[in-house]
Amino acid sequence: MRMLTVLISTGVLTSRLPQATRQSLGTFWGESMRRVALAALLSCAAVFSTSTAHAADVTGVAFVHGTGKQTNAYQDYWQPTMVNNVRGGLANPANYVVINCDFTQYMWDSRAAGCLAGQLSSFIQSKSITRLIIITHSNGGNVMRWILSNPTYDSRYPNIINKIVRVDALAPSSAGTPLADAVINGNVFETSLGWLLGYKSDAVRQQQVSWMATYNANNLYGTAGRPSLPKLFRAVVGTDVETAVWDSDSYCGGYAENLGLETTQWWLDSCSDGFLNCSSQSAAGSVWFKDKTKMAGQEPLSHNQSRRACFGLDTVLRNDMK
Repeated sequence: MRMLTVLISTGVLTSRLPQATRQSLGTFWGESMRRVALAALLSCAAVFSTSTAHAADVTGVAFVHGTGKQTNAYQDYWQPTMVNNVRGGLANPANYVVINCDFTQYMWDSRAAGCLAGQLSSFIQSKSITRLIIITHSNGGNVMRWILSNPTYDSRYPNIINKIVRVDALAPSSAGTPLADAVINGNVFETSLGWLLGYKSDAVRQQQVSWMATYNANNLYGTAGRPSLPKLFRAVVGTDVETAVWDSDSYCGGYAENLGLETTQWWLDSCSDGFLNCSSQSAAGSVWFKDKTKMAGQEPLSHNQSRRACFGLDTVLRNDMK
C-alpha cells in the first residue's frame, strides 16, 4: 500500500494509466487524504480537550487542627510560616483554608465534624475547588475519618469526599493514647498537656485507647479488618522527642511544649512523639513516612513539631501540593 501511494503521488504509476483510471485514482487519493486530515484534526481536538480539562482543575488545601477549640488556628495552632510555606506549592496559593472549629467535642458533633463540613463546603464553593488536599494534625485526623467513613450522616459529606484527593495526616491519633486515659483519671499530665488536650473534654474521652478501639471497630474505616477509606489517608509518624538544652533543634515549635512531651514520653512506647505511640499514628490508612526518613538531619518530630515548620516538614508538604 505504501509503494502504491508513492507511485500514485509521484505520478510514476498514474502517467501510464488511461485517463478515466487516473481520474478515479485521483478521486480516491483525494478522499483518502481528506479522511486522514479529518482523523488528525479530531485527534488533536481530543488532546486539546483533555489538556483543557486538566488545566481547568482547581486544587486547594485545607489545614485541619487537632484537639481544642480554635478561633485563629492560623496564628495559634499552625503558625503563619507553616501555612504560608505549604500553600506556596499550589498553582494558586490563595486556594487555602485554615479550619477553626470546636474539637473539644466528640468527632461527630455538629461543632466538630459539622463545623468542619460547613467550612470545607464553603471553601469548595467559594474557590470552585475541584481537587482538595486535606492536612490534619492529631485528633483532626479522627474528625476527618468520621466524615470519610459516614457519607450518609450529613448531606454535605458526599460532595466533600468527592473533591478530596487525599488526607495527609500528621501524627494522627487513630488508635488513641494512654495519656487521654491518664487525663480522664485525673493524672497530673494536665499541667504539661493542657495546651494540647484541653483537659477533660469529650474529645479527650474519645481518644482513650479502649474508646478508639470501639469507634474503629464500629464507626470508622481504615484500620485493620475494617473497610478501606474512600480516599487516600496517609500518616506522617513522629517517633521521638528531643529536648537537649544545648541543641537548637529542641526549640523548634516551642521548647516548653517539647519538654512537656518528653516528660509524658515515659508513659508511652519507645517509639512515640510524646503524645502518641507510633502504633496509634500508623493504625489507619497507610504510612507516608516516619519523621527521620525525610526530615533534615534525620531529626524526629515531637507531637508539637509535627504541626510546625520544623526540619523541612513544610517543604515536604509544599512539594507535594499536586
